[in-house]
Amino acid sequence: MTTTTYLIIAAAVLVFIVIFQIAKASEYVSVLKGEETSRKQNNRINGFMLLGFMIVGFIAVYYCNKLLYKTTLFPQGSASVEGEKFDEMFMITTAVTGLVFVITQFLLFFFAWKYQEKEGRKAFYFPHNNKLELVWTVVPAIFLTVLVVFGLRFWFRITSDAPKGALEVEIVGKQFGWMMRYPGKDKIFGKTYFRVISDANSNPFGQIFEDNEELKLKADPTNFDDVVTTQTMYIVKGRPVKLIIGSRDVIHDVGLNHFRLKMDAVPGIPTTLWFTPKYTTKEMKERTGNPNFVYEIACDQMCGNGHYSMKGIIEVVTQEEFDIWMAKQKPNYYLAFPDKDPSAIKPAADSTAAVTAADKNAVAINK
Repeated sequence: MTTTTYLIIAAAVLVFIVIFQIAKASEYVSVLKGEETSRKQNNRINGFMLLGFMIVGFIAVYYCNKLLYKTTLFPQGSASVEGEKFDEMFMITTAVTGLVFVITQFLLFFFAWKYQEKEGRKAFYFPHNNKLELVWTVVPAIFLTVLVVFGLRFWFRITSDAPKGALEVEIVGKQFGWMMRYPGKDKIFGKTYFRVISDANSNPFGQIFEDNEELKLKADPTNFDDVVTTQTMYIVKGRPVKLIIGSRDVIHDVGLNHFRLKMDAVPGIPTTLWFTPKYTTKEMKERTGNPNFVYEIACDQMCGNGHYSMKGIIEVVTQEEFDIWMAKQKPNYYLAFPDKDPSAIKPAADSTAAVTAADKNAVAINK
């Protein structure tokens, strides 16, 4: 064991001995003063200590909030239009529950001090009261119902159909990273099948590029222009983006803290959500004063021993910047079949050389 471990053990033993000695000393004092007198004195001390604990506790809560609030994401504001509603709902929930916390804690400690044992005072037992039980059951139920209704309303909004013209991005998690797929010029995602997934063959989504008689699959041409990226997602400021979320292995969770959103990634069950980014990455660097700021995709579901490292990045750009970036991307079809890539096809010595049907398909993708 290290020196630090020995010091911790020694400190723990010392604290135990001190507490034990104080307890023994209290017993001796009780014997000398008389058990009744000592008990009453201890009650008074405990009553004032509880009152002091309440005051110190409220001051500590206020101080911690003032000190640490600036280290949270709230001063930056929500980076999505839809996230503003969740911030609003969070503040309402915090205000309601915070008020209840202050009132109940004040009454708890104040009553312990005010109604401590005194000469001539007899305890009054209050075993049952229908009106009181009705109040403390119905009132919280009403508040909770209202909060739940607000939550469901916002939830149904972001999981409903995205607005027309929204950018669609498929994001899939695997231990321990993220993959994204964009539809090409045809704006249609090609069909996929899990049994043809192959990272070695540059087909991480299982796109159906070729006929497969064994699996009874027919090639889907809409796959030929789909773009696949890893770890970094590009989306557009002010344009709604719909995420189609999935997983290749265990349950993950797409956590978009800056946008105030999250959604489970479940194997075999696609989930969706949509939102509208408010600020580009460049603008957020200026807003936060942090030149290294990035929008992060976190995995908010424990998914294995590498969970801590499962992070992705979102780059929010303008539409023009997105179009330029997209134009530079090579369809995943060419990564899976490099020989079909027109840029890799060397001109034949005879300009009238025949071109295979597969090459014609490949060239057609870029038109």
